[in-house]
Amino acid sequence: MDILILGYGKMGKIISEIAETRGHRISGKINIDNRDELNSLDPSKIDVAIEFSQPEAAVENISWAMTRGIPVVSGTTGWLDRKSEIEILTAKHNGSFFYASNYSIGVNIFFKVNEFLAKLMNEISGYQASLEEIHHTEKKDAPSGTAITLAEGIIRNVNNLNSWHLNGQSPESEHSLPITAKRIDPAPGTHIIRYSSEIDQIEITHTAHSRQGFALGAILVAEWILGKKGVLSMDDFLSF
Repeated sequence: MDILILGYGKMGKIISEIAETRGHRISGKINIDNRDELNSLDPSKIDVAIEFSQPEAAVENISWAMTRGIPVVSGTTGWLDRKSEIEILTAKHNGSFFYASNYSIGVNIFFKVNEFLAKLMNEISGYQASLEEIHHTEKKDAPSGTAITLAEGIIRNVNNLNSWHLNGQSPESEHSLPITAKRIDPAPGTHIIRYSSEIDQIEITHTAHSRQGFALGAILVAEWILGKKGVLSMDDFLSF
């Protein structure tokens, strides 16, 4: 399989290394410094694009691939206010677009555990929910895309919550889930869900030890997406 990497930072480099060990070829490694090289690529020789760039570049990168018939697997966070544009573009070109805030299989299991716990806690009074995430200092968006996905899972299942807010910012309502975002090196990613009461505290945590799991998950999805159409997610990939 020929893979185009859009966003050749730390994640892009790990994706490239793992992809090659799995027998794939890298068609191009594009970042902000060599974006003009896209003009010399032959789209017919690219099977899939894996996009882990920056929030300000994501829509342009994805659109470039989508308009050329290249399936896209994206993991960039911080741009989802424009996701509907990509969904429309995907439909227009009968393309394939896969987005996940986190490609780690362990994190996606954690998403499901989070929702299950939220359903249980919805039946019990006296507990206050909160969320904390810790990432490396190079991560630009806060809260993380993974934290937002976790928050949305809680809000869907806890009746007295209807929004989330970043600690230090004014909540939209009194029924808002607080999220604390910390940036500490070299943490690749920790997410903590807490339910606290006067009596006790219930806590679940996912801690990533490296970026390897994220990168491998993205490559597994890239292998899977060939021949599929539409806007897809980890629920489709994992058949949850």
